[in-house]
Amino acid sequence: MLDSILGSLQVLALATKTDFRSVTSREVALFQGPMGWAEFSPFLEYSCEESIPWLVSAIEAAFAQTPPLVRGDIAVNATLPAIDDQSQIAHILDAFEGVSVVKIKVGTQIAADLARVAYVRQLRPLVKIRIDVNGLWSVKQAHEFLDQVGEIEYVEQPCSSIEELCELKKRCSVKIAGDEVIRKARDPFALDLAGAIDILMLKVAPLGGISRAMQIARHHQLPVVVSSALESAVGISHGLKLAAALPELDFACGLGTGALLAVDVAKIPIIKGTMRVGDVIPDIDAIEKYAVSSERLNWWRKRIRMTWNAGAQSITQERGWIS
Repeated sequence: MLDSILGSLQVLALATKTDFRSVTSREVALFQGPMGWAEFSPFLEYSCEESIPWLVSAIEAAFAQTPPLVRGDIAVNATLPAIDDQSQIAHILDAFEGVSVVKIKVGTQIAADLARVAYVRQLRPLVKIRIDVNGLWSVKQAHEFLDQVGEIEYVEQPCSSIEELCELKKRCSVKIAGDEVIRKARDPFALDLAGAIDILMLKVAPLGGISRAMQIARHHQLPVVVSSALESAVGISHGLKLAAALPELDFACGLGTGALLAVDVAKIPIIKGTMRVGDVIPDIDAIEKYAVSSERLNWWRKRIRMTWNAGAQSITQERGWIS
């Protein structure tokens, strides 16, 4: 299997429209299996151990059957990075056609964060607002911000630990979604999320694939939002399949982040606030145009080998994808 993965490997550098958490070019590794194209794109600073679920997820996408799908279109939110330039904000929001929900990155500078939220409300007075903090606040900071921000649909990962989230829930009535607390846990099934979060954030690649993400959702029995990890259209297509396979989906999903890329390997358009579920085949011209140097290609080959040997191979064997 490893030889098959490396034999079809294509690594691309996709520019972003703006700085997204210090990322201005997204490197993605794509490979093909009997079930189609897959994406392995852990962020460059991730260790081999942290990258294991990302490789397992990609192997599942290329070599395993997708669970049955129960819906064909997925409502998505707009995603706004932590930027302050009003013309940039307007330009980014324009890329999310027809969405009724905007997720805004906050957490670094309270005054600027509040101003960003206020400007989005001015531009899109009818949309629901979500904020994403990436665990940057203390309980006190979170409580103070939530007191000032006005009505929001939910706050995503306001504090980093379960204990802090439990304390914040005692102080405020705003719904809390958990992201990092789940996907960075050594064992997501061992977490006691009662009294800590109201909504489960699922990301296919960091959680080890569609089937495992669905198992986590069944285990915790919470409402779910499916989100992306700033992937190419290939990775996004598997997030859409997860969203389409879940028995219940009550919230718009964070799967429209392809709108934050200046270039991509394929197009999954947002039409009236929704995205269509389906397989994605990378455009040959895009593969050639955005291919990385031979040095970077070899770096990714080495990374895949190391991640495979660090644990992805044994998980793949356990799941019966290779004998």
